[in-house]
Amino acid sequence: MNIHPPEPQEFSAGKLVPEQDGPDRFSVAVGGGTAELYCSISPDKSVDNQDSLLVIELDDDRCVLAVADGAGGIQGGRRAARLALQTMRDQILSVPNEGDELRSAVIHAMDIANQAVVAETRGAACTLTAVAIAGRMARVFHVGDSVALITGQRSTVKLHTVAHSPVGFALAAGFLNEQDAMFHPERHVVSNFVGTHEMMIEVGSPIKLARHDSVLLASDGLTDNLFTDEITDIMRRGQIATAVDRLVDRTHRRMLRQDQTVPGKADDLAIILYRKPD
Repeated sequence: MNIHPPEPQEFSAGKLVPEQDGPDRFSVAVGGGTAELYCSISPDKSVDNQDSLLVIELDDDRCVLAVADGAGGIQGGRRAARLALQTMRDQILSVPNEGDELRSAVIHAMDIANQAVVAETRGAACTLTAVAIAGRMARVFHVGDSVALITGQRSTVKLHTVAHSPVGFALAAGFLNEQDAMFHPERHVVSNFVGTHEMMIEVGSPIKLARHDSVLLASDGLTDNLFTDEITDIMRRGQIATAVDRLVDRTHRRMLRQDQTVPGKADDLAIILYRKPD
């Protein structure tokens, strides 16, 4: 599968995708690096893609990337995800933020996004995972079960967010292995959402991006179909445009249940893969 565009596209300071239900595929130069974006609707439906992606460029060396995955029934989840990212974009771009202020700006934007989703939707909610990149430093902000992964060239996992769910916590604690967690009947249960008064933002420590490191954000359409070692092996190899193509191709084949011995769950799919040059 070869779906990536030939050249990076220019965009305004904040880009939100998809325009409709997708599939949408973009390559953008942002924050001193390149982000490859893909977002598509689940193969088992024709409308209501509840996944959304956001890219914000602050200057030539800083950016914010985010993914949101809606919950809450037809149209509600889609609105929650897009509203959360739109609000986050507007908040971050409305105030200057330099140095350590970027951390506070992202936290504040996610809080305001939560308030907007609570106020403007009827019980809908969404996950929201973001990474702020300033120079060679990256920091992750996490609500729900969308994933952030940072890997080195030799499959070293520098960061892997824990899903805010009973299964995610059990996996992190060693009570479940990944095989059991992947097929667990309560894997879909999430305990932390944007759009609730109880929302909590998990803020990661800053991580230095070395040469060839890759940063991935994705909805659970990816992680419900591919194991972590499959994802990390693909995302670290070759050009990131090719890596995204390979992730999308393998995930879609799993969703179509062509092989009953591996995971397979139809779902909306959203991916951002980012690298800075050497």
